[in-house]
Amino acid sequence: MGCSRDHEHAEDGSHPPAAEAEAAHGHGAGGEKLTHFSDRTELFVEFPRLVVGEKSAFAAHLTTLADFKALTGGKVTVRLSGGGQPDEVFSVEGASQPGIFRPEAMPKHAGDRDLTIEVATPEFSATHELGPFTVYPDRKAAEAEPAPHDDEGIGFTKEQQWKVDFATAEVVTRPIRTAVNATGVLRARPDGEAQLTAAAVGQVQSAGTFPRLGQQVKKGELLAYLVPRMGGETDLATLRAAANKAQVELDLAQQELARMETLFREEAVPEKRVLAARAAVALARAELTAAQQRLGQYGGAGGGIPVRAPVSGTLADVRVSPGAFAQEGTLLFHIADRSKLWLELRVPESDAARLANPTGAAFRVAGDERSIEIIPGKSGRLIAVGGVVDATTRTVPVVFEFTAPDRNLPIGMAVQAQVFAGSVREAVAIPASSVLDEGGMSVVFVMIGGESFERRQVRLGAREGDWVEVLEGLTPGSRVVSRGAYLVKLASTGTAQIGHGHAH
Repeated sequence: MGCSRDHEHAEDGSHPPAAEAEAAHGHGAGGEKLTHFSDRTELFVEFPRLVVGEKSAFAAHLTTLADFKALTGGKVTVRLSGGGQPDEVFSVEGASQPGIFRPEAMPKHAGDRDLTIEVATPEFSATHELGPFTVYPDRKAAEAEPAPHDDEGIGFTKEQQWKVDFATAEVVTRPIRTAVNATGVLRARPDGEAQLTAAAVGQVQSAGTFPRLGQQVKKGELLAYLVPRMGGETDLATLRAAANKAQVELDLAQQELARMETLFREEAVPEKRVLAARAAVALARAELTAAQQRLGQYGGAGGGIPVRAPVSGTLADVRVSPGAFAQEGTLLFHIADRSKLWLELRVPESDAARLANPTGAAFRVAGDERSIEIIPGKSGRLIAVGGVVDATTRTVPVVFEFTAPDRNLPIGMAVQAQVFAGSVREAVAIPASSVLDEGGMSVVFVMIGGESFERRQVRLGAREGDWVEVLEGLTPGSRVVSRGAYLVKLASTGTAQIGHGHAH
């Protein structure tokens, strides 16, 4: 991992001058500041020049790269090796305060020595090889060495970084796919969505436990009853009497049919009397069915018109409550299967020619910088690419189906998206969350030391998911602030008030 030497500076009068800063950190001019990354930790260490027989107090600031928070426990060891001399080891158990460990070194051998700081915790170990340093034979020789030049930079201390949502990321070279920007909307699949409306003016009645928002329902499940409003002089007693009368008439007709069939077998009556009796039974049965249906609409046989789920899914919207009256055509329930959604995109006609064979898409929802990627054959599939340009919006539709991740994605939400179309190329890239928009300019904050940053304007290229291509302004291997860049910007103006100063 890389190692850099850092030097503090004055910043618009809001940060201490170099001499004052050195004094605040507990060492005089000529001290060392280094930043080094292992695969598990970031080390920012300050210490005075090493002199034989003198104690050199180290202030080792250790950050865990998994969450960019202070390392709160463990053993830190300073090791001096090489130069034809035996190793010298100086250790400290535990942090003096979260993130800061203070081993003290008292070298016995002068000369050029390799400095290593080792970190050991119950969960992991890390080694920071910081390179060769001179151990001076006496204080006079140490002070004779010229002090290093202070570089300009924006101060943002480790104590500030640990208190906020902060992270850095390495500038890397990675494959970037050519992408076309698009806007879109999340939809339910056409066969996975249903909006149930009132078939008539009536009262909504519960069919047990009344449906609630977010409830899972199955196809055919009874949700409620709609009891239509009665018109004229109709009442339940009249409907029940009509149903009972129709039942009596059906019974009589069936008895008459049985009597006619017996007489016909005895050749006592002609066949047309049997046919007439059968017609009377059919008519009576039809009258009974109609009477029962009329009664059922008003709760006489099952509670009213049953409202059933035509598809399986989640109740995305419940517009009524038990006992409420609904007008004809009023939305009662909205059901949607959200296990698989459609992403309906609109691509500008100027980019439509590049979409002959889209290879995937990625989109972001409002309030979340993370991207959701659709990979055909894995997390989704391409449904269609439209062949007609919309005359009003001058866009072409592109539709993907995808398996919804473990995230609450409301149907109808507008999204920003990229459609991947083209070959893959190697490009310098950084996390998209690193970039700030300053009046149309793209700006990042480059880490030049553990507590020092530099504002840098960059020119961006294609974006792929959470990564964005950098055409100018950055080189691989450097690090940028990937979370908390706005706070570093505030620090550059002297307005940041998040735990200023060291408590070394």
